[in-house]
Amino acid sequence: MSVEFLSDEWFAKVDELRAEAGDIEAPAALADLVINITISGDSEQQMALVGGMIEKGHKDGAPTTMILPADLAKRIFIEGDQSAGMQGFMSGQIRIEGDMSKLMALQTAQPTASQVELMKKIAAITA
Repeated sequence: MSVEFLSDEWFAKVDELRAEAGDIEAPAALADLVINITISGDSEQQMALVGGMIEKGHKDGAPTTMILPADLAKRIFIEGDQSAGMQGFMSGQIRIEGDMSKLMALQTAQPTASQVELMKKIAAITA
C-alpha cells in the first residue's frame, strides 16, 4: 500500500517502520546533525532530518533550514538522488537558511546498512 509523500498517513507509516527497525545507528557525521526542511508547494510541509532520520515538523534549535519543492524533496530524501540535490541547489530550487556547512555532512556521510534497508522500506510505501 502506497501513501502520499508528506501526508499525515505517510509520516505515521514512516514512524511505524522506524519503530519496527529498532535502534538504527547513524554514521558519525550524521549522529548529531539536525536540519529543518521546509517543503514548498500547494501547502507548505515541515520535516527534519535528525541523526539521519526523517521526522515530522521542525526541531527547535536546528542550525540549518533547507527550503525546496516537494518533487525535489522526494527525489533527494526518498529516492536517494544526490545529483538532484546538487542540481536543485545550483538552479536555485533549494534555498538554505543558517549554517550551510551542516549540509556537507549529508554529502559525505555513507548510510549504514540498516539505514539503507529502512530507506528502501520507506521508498516502497511512498506514492
